[in-house]
Amino acid sequence: MNQTFSRRSFLRTLGAGGALIAAGGITACAVPPSQPAAPAVAGATPRGASSGFSPDIELNLRAAAGNAQILPGKSTAVWGYQASLAKGDASSLVTLKDSYLGPIIRAQKGQRVRINFKNDLPAGHPSIVHWHGLNLPEDMDGHPRFAIQPGQSYVYEFEVIDRAGSYWFHPHPHEQTGVQVYNGLAGMFLVSDPEEAAAGLPSGAYDIPLVIQDRAFDADNQFVYLGGAGSMPANPGAPAGGMPGHNMPGMGGMMGGSATPAPGSGMGMQGMMDQMMGFLGTRILVNGKPDYSLSVATRAYRLRLLNGSNARIYKLGWSDGGPVIVVGTDGGLLEKPVEKPYVMLAPGERVELWADFSRLKVGAEITLQSLKFEGVEDAGGMMGGMMSGGGPEQGAPMTLLKVRVEREEKETLSLPRALSSITRLRAEQAVNAANPRQVGLTLNGMQWLINNRVFEMDSVLPEETIKLGSTEIWEIVNKLNPGQMMDANGMAHPIHIHGGQFQVLSREVLPQLKAGWDSVREGRVDEGWKDTVLVMPGERVKLAMKFERYKGLYLYHCHNLEHESSGMMRNFRVA
Repeated sequence: MNQTFSRRSFLRTLGAGGALIAAGGITACAVPPSQPAAPAVAGATPRGASSGFSPDIELNLRAAAGNAQILPGKSTAVWGYQASLAKGDASSLVTLKDSYLGPIIRAQKGQRVRINFKNDLPAGHPSIVHWHGLNLPEDMDGHPRFAIQPGQSYVYEFEVIDRAGSYWFHPHPHEQTGVQVYNGLAGMFLVSDPEEAAAGLPSGAYDIPLVIQDRAFDADNQFVYLGGAGSMPANPGAPAGGMPGHNMPGMGGMMGGSATPAPGSGMGMQGMMDQMMGFLGTRILVNGKPDYSLSVATRAYRLRLLNGSNARIYKLGWSDGGPVIVVGTDGGLLEKPVEKPYVMLAPGERVELWADFSRLKVGAEITLQSLKFEGVEDAGGMMGGMMSGGGPEQGAPMTLLKVRVEREEKETLSLPRALSSITRLRAEQAVNAANPRQVGLTLNGMQWLINNRVFEMDSVLPEETIKLGSTEIWEIVNKLNPGQMMDANGMAHPIHIHGGQFQVLSREVLPQLKAGWDSVREGRVDEGWKDTVLVMPGERVKLAMKFERYKGLYLYHCHNLEHESSGMMRNFRVA
């Protein structure tokens, strides 16, 4: 019988194989040494500005180490994007007040954007920016083969062709995406268009971006990541506690791959579990702040929520049991508002809510919560306090933010009946309608795989080539793995596809896993365009995607960033 894969079963398995682990050189030290730097990317070179490109908006964007006041007392060492506006309207660039996150970039559909990116991270940390959800040429998309070394620059130049919506940007260097995002490199990219303007949604001060993340801290208020304190010392050179990609130190015999010990790597059992399962923090931060409180008036707001966590999944619900009204998802506005009892939000996903507080009185408080759910991993239990640095288990209830009604305002807006127009993709339009492209999510030993392969920087198989202009059906299958030491059927995977957006056509799940699936089923918002989809254990998700604009090499991967960094990613080529 298949064993449900959870953090507890992982630790039990490691405990049973302790002698093997010790022989492989892994120690359970409390404070592991620094993460080895990612290997240099062959052929990665800086990119300068094009003489023939005339931007409407030009920004300077710098990734660098700094400090932020997050918790009371000692400041926290972070990495952040520092930005300035070189050309364009002042509204094109907005900083989050008192936050190390951001900035927020705003653009109109059809505008031409130039972003002068400078990597000023410490030595050994290449970086590149992925514009998550935007449809861009391959050299603008942020593929890790374009990662530049510290001290180098890369100029992005592109036209915004996407629908109005809430997109975002974050690093995408091979084997370091997780640690760089965790330490603070993330911002939102908001697109507007005439359809959005006509929809009558809250705007200005009533249109609020909210980045939700979970983080862990040590006694000195420094970030903790992958099994140990001190991941970001006061002068952050190389975050501790990580491990390079799919080369899990000391685990070659259990991995089913070519893992070899890394000199000086002692991430310990906790760090191994965090890498394997995905890192879960102890504190919720919203826009980089703990215990976030939003002051509102008695009127409607547009709340743009981004799950910027490395691995944690949220089940969004209001504390008073009121409906969650969705007006947009990853790929922009829906055709019409959708009312849900709760909404699932996986890492990398975005959701836009119509939040009407006119029903509340001045002085009233309400919280946005992550409700309890099952089927992803076991929640709570005998080892719950040891999980991922002491943080709540996946699926445990958590408070995300508090809303307090501070003043009365007369409401002038009502919930629109129509928001946008969406052309539906039909399965019969696809070139592979009779034979959908299979994307199998599997586990081999302790190695996360896609179609039984790990990521290879420049590798693309013949069957991973797609014809430009075609519409395809993809079937993403979170497979069972009979006979494995542990089974992948207890892990949900948020799958992100670069190079465009898709529509979800259908979902089905294995009967033996339906109970967990049912605990999140009503929170799926599949009515619009998407770029990231949560695939539950034992679930088969069918989606349609049209590759109509750009040729090139693009990625698809798990947006549990520890899974991505350890190899759960593949290329595909549009030709």
